[in-house]
Amino acid sequence: MRLAEGRVGFSGAFWTAAQRSTRERRLCLGNCIMSIQVNGIAHIQLTVNDPDRGIPFWEALCHFLQMETLVRSRDVVYCIGSRTGIVVRAAPVQKRGQAFDQESAGLHHLCLRARSRHDVDAVHRFVLEREEARIVHDPEEANFAPGYYSVLFEDPDGIRIEVNFVPGQGHFGEDGRLGPEGDGVATGYDESGFHGERK
Repeated sequence: MRLAEGRVGFSGAFWTAAQRSTRERRLCLGNCIMSIQVNGIAHIQLTVNDPDRGIPFWEALCHFLQMETLVRSRDVVYCIGSRTGIVVRAAPVQKRGQAFDQESAGLHHLCLRARSRHDVDAVHRFVLEREEARIVHDPEEANFAPGYYSVLFEDPDGIRIEVNFVPGQGHFGEDGRLGPEGDGVATGYDESGFHGERK
């Protein structure tokens, strides 16, 4: 598929012929099937072993994040808002002995994006008041992106949840790895941040 000059392209932007040609070379896949840009994560579904503790915790957390309950029963809660959705369901009884393990296949952790450092601090205060949750680290800066600031905690099943704030355009900004002055694609990362040569 080719876009005619002046037609709406990616992110609603209008392309000139030169821009279209450059974007098509970069984003065209196979037989010129155009790539798309997603609009966030519609929802994520998690499974908990202890629904009597986990489901109320997640519903309270979602409400604190200005989400609203769409579905609620003894074994499931589904909250929507804040440009996403979170579904939490009870594991089948016969599978409730399998503890969450970050190092096994599947979810490692969930990270929600906050709008300010103040919001990260507010989430930290909220979690401190929940005795069924555990703080992994208090709000702190890290080298994962310019201005990266986050709190990390666990739900009653040990599922890790991070809430972070990154100012501006993050890695796409001038100081970011993928910005005009950035180091480019990293070759690895660890707790100290991303690593790799300037491209």
